[in-house]
Amino acid sequence: MLTLQPRQRVGHDILLARHGNSISTMRFDRANDRIIAMLDDGSWDSAPNMISPSLNMPETFGTIMRRDWRFLSLACAAMITVAAIAMGISVEMANHMSTTELQALLVNYPAF
Repeated sequence: MLTLQPRQRVGHDILLARHGNSISTMRFDRANDRIIAMLDDGSWDSAPNMISPSLNMPETFGTIMRRDWRFLSLACAAMITVAAIAMGISVEMANHMSTTELQALLVNYPAF
């Protein structure tokens, strides 16, 4: 996994994606930290061998949860609190109604 490693070697993959079967040889240039490939037509191509850890990767569900877990937890708690208050108000209103009012409310509700 890219996030667990400080860097990942990708030079060979980049060159294979660019040129495929037209690569004759590949070598690692340690001084420049690059992979250099000689192609079948005699030309050369190179690619960086490392992906920097500072590279911004696409966001996933896990990265969003790691970054925003406090906000999401607070929003969830607020919604649960609002739902509990609304349910409590409706139960109290039902408890204070007479039987005839409650029966009329239940009978007429589907009409709306």
